[in-house]
Amino acid sequence: MTKTVLITGTSSGYGKATAEFFLDRGWNVVATMRRPEPDVFATLSDRLKILPLDVTDADSISQAIADGVAAFGAIDALVNNAGIGLASAVEATPDSTVREMFETNTFGVFATCRAVIPQMRKQAHGVIINVTSSTTIGVMPLVAIYAASKCAVEGFTESLSYELAGFNIKARLVEPGYAPTTNFTANGGPRMQGLIPADYGAFAQSCFAKMASYPTPYCTEAEVAEATFSAATDEGGTIRYPAGADTKLLAALRWTTSEDHYLGKMREMFGPG
Repeated sequence: MTKTVLITGTSSGYGKATAEFFLDRGWNVVATMRRPEPDVFATLSDRLKILPLDVTDADSISQAIADGVAAFGAIDALVNNAGIGLASAVEATPDSTVREMFETNTFGVFATCRAVIPQMRKQAHGVIINVTSSTTIGVMPLVAIYAASKCAVEGFTESLSYELAGFNIKARLVEPGYAPTTNFTANGGPRMQGLIPADYGAFAQSCFAKMASYPTPYCTEAEVAEATFSAATDEGGTIRYPAGADTKLLAALRWTTSEDHYLGKMREMFGPG
């Protein structure tokens, strides 16, 4: 029987690549985005349903799930990919921007999970995949608010995995690395204006220069799509799926060395001076 995945944030980047990856492997795909654009995908298919979904709107979430089930009979996997980016100094970041970040990256994930769990529990199977970031493993400067919104999802997902195991529902994480090819910076540009004060200017320029000369290859959309598919199909008990050479490097640095060694390497990379 053909399985069905619902993916949020498929208008570009990781979400679009992931939708195409699942389609190419014979899955039904419910590709959702805030403002549906049918020409996002080069090839349309009877196994592809494009729907509106705003993760900050409970009614929109419920409607998309209902329409997905109506189209294909079930939702076997949910991929929470929709998210927004931010680079800022904490002292200059207003509450409105912090709340905007959490409404999409954190509360939106909570809401879609709450909405799909009853359906998965009723069908006695399912996989929930929440896409976070390498910054949940090795946190760089000037992304404190963004990292907080993603780290919350990490804790949430691990707890959820234990909570739902008895219903044959898996909860998993895909942790992409830094990928300049995505719209992360472009989409976050307007909300970042004025959020790095002049006093942080030299430090910020140093950090961004180091990001431009990354010590590993950048993460690719294909790597994230492949990791997400593995998370959806793996029969084992793994929760975390790092995607990209940088995430894997950070994971090894964080989890297989001492705290002092890890912090020393991070300060060497991003410390002042």
